[in-house]
Amino acid sequence: MSDVLLSVERLAATYNHAIRAVNDVSFAVRRGEIVAVLGANGAGKSTTLQAISGLLPARRGQVVAGHIVFDGKGIASASPAKLVRAGIVPVLEGRHCFRSLTVEENLISGAIGRDANSREIRADLDKIYALFPRLKDHRRSISGLTSGGEQQMTAIGRALMSRPRLLALDEPSMGLAPLVVENIFRALKQLNSDQGLSILVAEQNSTVALRFSDHAVVLENGHGVLSGASVELRNRDDIKALYLGGSTQKEVGEKSLTHALA
Repeated sequence: MSDVLLSVERLAATYNHAIRAVNDVSFAVRRGEIVAVLGANGAGKSTTLQAISGLLPARRGQVVAGHIVFDGKGIASASPAKLVRAGIVPVLEGRHCFRSLTVEENLISGAIGRDANSREIRADLDKIYALFPRLKDHRRSISGLTSGGEQQMTAIGRALMSRPRLLALDEPSMGLAPLVVENIFRALKQLNSDQGLSILVAEQNSTVALRFSDHAVVLENGHGVLSGASVELRNRDDIKALYLGGSTQKEVGEKSLTHALA
């Protein structure tokens, strides 16, 4: 059995069959690995994750070229429901919860699709509460009245209740305080270490993503421009300057020249 769980090769995607959002993006996620997809706003991170999760058609998007292979099978045309059953479970950008349901009801909804019995659901709830103790404290609270961090934890917890083989998170740090972001990424790393869960995370916050991931790919204007081990990428001065908007225009120009000559 191959150690590659997900393979994306030369992916290209459009919206309305006209606007090219992603072009020539390639990377792989190995079993038990955390891979980060990095880039500035508009780089194509969300489109890439939506293509992998089968969600592009719902947003008038199309995969127009390339291959997406999960566990040895092509999935570029698979429905989101089929992909969830296969083990690819997305956590969408924006902390999506059923706002009128309690935290615990939200979590339980994640187990419905796999026909779990009550004992399995309770066991999985206990695991989620151990991972995110704040959710246990607020399990009877209406989700729409909880904090942004708690809503993000609820969204992640609900995805985990589906028992994913690949957890695909889109901008999990967006709009959250640094301490909350740190706690969420520590929890994800714990899951990865303890259970071997493979995780794909699209992030604009390169600092935290590179600290907790194993490998990363950097996107710029829909193209994959750089990839490698996260420990190596986070030590490169040109990452923020070239691709994540971390320097002045003069510095970018100077570093771009150095990068081109390297």
